[in-house]
Amino acid sequence: MKKYYNENTVIFLDNEFIKAADAQIDLFGQSLHYGFGAFEGLRSYGTHNGTRIFKAEEHFERLKESCVEVGLDYPWDNKSLIEKTYALLEQNKLRSAYIRPLVFAGSNMHLLSGAVSHIMIAAWEWGPFLGQNLLKVCVSDIQRPHPRSFTPDAKITGQYINSIRSTSAAVQKGFDEAILLDHEGFVAQASSENIFIEKDYKIYTPPLGNIFPGITRQTIIDICHALNFEVLEKRLSVKEVHEADSAFLSGTASEVIGIQQIDDVVYPEEWEQTIGASIQRKYKSLVLEQENYEVII
Repeated sequence: MKKYYNENTVIFLDNEFIKAADAQIDLFGQSLHYGFGAFEGLRSYGTHNGTRIFKAEEHFERLKESCVEVGLDYPWDNKSLIEKTYALLEQNKLRSAYIRPLVFAGSNMHLLSGAVSHIMIAAWEWGPFLGQNLLKVCVSDIQRPHPRSFTPDAKITGQYINSIRSTSAAVQKGFDEAILLDHEGFVAQASSENIFIEKDYKIYTPPLGNIFPGITRQTIIDICHALNFEVLEKRLSVKEVHEADSAFLSGTASEVIGIQQIDDVVYPEEWEQTIGASIQRKYKSLVLEQENYEVII
């Protein structure tokens, strides 16, 4: 089990920098008891321009929107939080890192919003979440939450129980990751990543509505447009995913990673020859600022 901090690790908690080992948990907090919290995942990269957090503004704005969506108070200024995050990286001597902001509620045993909100930001060295090898994934019998019961646009802590269940079941079967269907039986996404497939030199991905609107997902769509790859947002059946030429997942933690097979179906295309592999290379160039794609994206 990876340890995410040591005796020297510093975190940002409620407007001050403290040792992670000194942080205390409110055992009567709503977030602990009811999953009432919001979080984000960001990555910083060591570039020729110094340490840069990729799309920091978009991630912190989504954190704020997630809190507003479920009624968590969000009294912080995002520009200031981004500055604090850069300072946190510096204090921990990190350049390439994974960053986790978490907004959590204070003491409240009632099922009513209104408890005082707290914010924590931590950072640690973390390679690609799913590794770097092609993935074996399976279609899970656990569905994404119905959009009427849980807003798909918010990154809420309690929503990830289905992700834990589906991923754990997939790993027990010998797979690396799980694909979840929506309430209508269409492919939605992986447990914590968005999915893209390639078929006849076109890229397809499920539309918004029943999926999480990933920032990396939108970056992939922008890269496709910039490089003149045709990308279509449409509902995908399991059959269509099985019959694809290739497929890949995207997410901040996982970046862009190819899929070798789904269930017992091995994709026929060599990964390095796919559009997905080209997108993977362009994405890495973008986050490392090796090419100025911000001009066209």
